[in-house]
Amino acid sequence: MVFNSLDFFVFFIVVTFAYFLLPHKYRWAMLLAASCYFYMAFVPIYIVILFVTIIVDYLAGIWIENSQGSMRKAFLVGSVITNVGVLCIFKYYNFFVSNINDVILASGDYKLPLLKILLPIGLSFHTFQAMSYTIEVYRGNQKAERNFGIYSLYVMFYPQLVAGPIERPQNILHQFYEEHNFDWRRLYDGLGRMLWGLFKKVVIADRLSIMVGNVYNHPQGHSGFDFLLAAILFSIQVYCDFSGYSDIALGSAHIMGFRLMTNFNRPLFATSINDYWTRWHISLSTWFRDYLYVALGGNRAGRTRTYFNIFIIFLVSGFWHGANWTFLTWGAVHGVIVVGGLLMRRYTPALTETGAPGSGKHTLHIFKAFLLCTFTRIFFCAHSMTDAWYILSHLGDGWHLLSPSFYKNAVMSLYDNDVVYGIFNLAVSAGVILFLIMVERVTENGKEMALVAKKPMSVQYAYYIFMIAMICLLGVYENKEFIYFQF
Repeated sequence: MVFNSLDFFVFFIVVTFAYFLLPHKYRWAMLLAASCYFYMAFVPIYIVILFVTIIVDYLAGIWIENSQGSMRKAFLVGSVITNVGVLCIFKYYNFFVSNINDVILASGDYKLPLLKILLPIGLSFHTFQAMSYTIEVYRGNQKAERNFGIYSLYVMFYPQLVAGPIERPQNILHQFYEEHNFDWRRLYDGLGRMLWGLFKKVVIADRLSIMVGNVYNHPQGHSGFDFLLAAILFSIQVYCDFSGYSDIALGSAHIMGFRLMTNFNRPLFATSINDYWTRWHISLSTWFRDYLYVALGGNRAGRTRTYFNIFIIFLVSGFWHGANWTFLTWGAVHGVIVVGGLLMRRYTPALTETGAPGSGKHTLHIFKAFLLCTFTRIFFCAHSMTDAWYILSHLGDGWHLLSPSFYKNAVMSLYDNDVVYGIFNLAVSAGVILFLIMVERVTENGKEMALVAKKPMSVQYAYYIFMIAMICLLGVYENKEFIYFQF
């Protein structure tokens, strides 16, 4: 069940109505049952795997809290190994085995067998959320949850179950005990945010995916102009796709009174790669900072070790995204750029000064950061390293900007020879991207509805009608899953 489907629309209405109609003491049970149904709409049997890890981590939390000395660490390690082990089997086993077969066993007749299994949807997200619970209990920042149902709901809460945000137990667990009464203001704000997220997904991201997919699925049939445009549009597509999911998640939770953490803070306006990672997928970047970077020593062991730790964080982040050399390369390139940015800030500070917001220098830094992110995402979007290298090595091919036929041929190439549809799609894409930039330019990310809420009700209703009309008239409806579901 995906957020941009009729099934979810019906599910959301039924669950939200049921939540406020039920007495408070039964609400958590209803939400847990609804979340189980939501998850089982993908691959039903995989809920067994999820509940196995839930049981392990629930018991580990209690045992950690009740133990002393080395036993506390032993229970934590056992919980982490279980979670990482499940993740490795489903997500990374075939990657490692394929590489062993190709490199070590290439000359022999024997090959290690591959597993014919599907990756449970959102496995990396709820695995990291479960691990944050046991780590925080171990650190003494969170009391072990005794109610098994409430803990299960912490892992399975449907708005953020399959693509985050990756919550910390301190933020969300106590909210399941709070009584939330119906509030019209929350309803307006939550629905408004859900509409904004749906707009970003079906009007922008899914529209851009048509052209991006045509290029990246068959790179050998395209020119340098196609590659550059596809790379730029993919940067916008993946942002609108993922932040659109987060907006729908936060909006649906907000209506019921739950406060989830902000996952994006206008990354299109980042002035450097370093700044970008304080704005993009905040719940993941802070997870790596709090639990891996600190464990590696953080910045406590000298500057060289700090830079090494940062590089490792980005390398692991790349691998978290997918079991493919393209993702590892994407993470490594980001690590190099971030460390390089820190070195420039230390030794050539004048080059890293961004200037006042709105100034030419500030705008130039935003443009530079966007292009760097766009470059790295060639590895992120390419299906293989072969495709990535082909695209990078052919970026300079076929540029004839003074030839009128060049633009017609480009549109035909991008849209399977359908010139009329291609021109229409490019025009609509340019318009909605400009609208996105204008909205985010004048508001803080996630605070669009705060701006609307200050207006008269007639203006607010006009906003809802306008967004619904845009979604209905310009949306692309092929029930596309969100990009980050695969992670």
